Amino acid sequence: QVQLVESGGGLVQAGGSLRLSCAASGHTFRSYAMGWFRQAPGKERELVGAISWGGGDTYYTDSVKGRFTISRDNAKKTVDLQMNSLKPEDTAIYFCARQGTKYSDHRSLGLSREYDYWGQGTQVTVSS
Repeated sequence: QVQLVESGGGLVQAGGSLRLSCAASGHTFRSYAMGWFRQAPGKERELVGAISWGGGDTYYTDSVKGRFTISRDNAKKTVDLQMNSLKPEDTAIYFCARQGTKYSDHRSLGLSREYDYWGQGTQVTVSS
């Protein structure tokens, strides 16, 4: 059974940093691309960043480019999201997600429909 457990959320002032972590179990972690999504109140879930199964390719939505960095440790089965220069509009619940296809092409990283397993989410609140 695939399990994804997020941690690291919290309250931070604008301009600050947070590091989210996702611990995976129940599947061959190294075989799947992983992503981070977020959902703000009243808005649709948005793909923020993603990383290929081998870690060599990444994707970021435009609003976080240059501020967020996604990384993975296949030995530890974790995927992290380092968030710097946070803004109030980054406030959301952040979800870790796994793609449904093993060894997927890196061109699929930015396709939300490719992700089929989700964690419970962790709240990130950025105060102005």
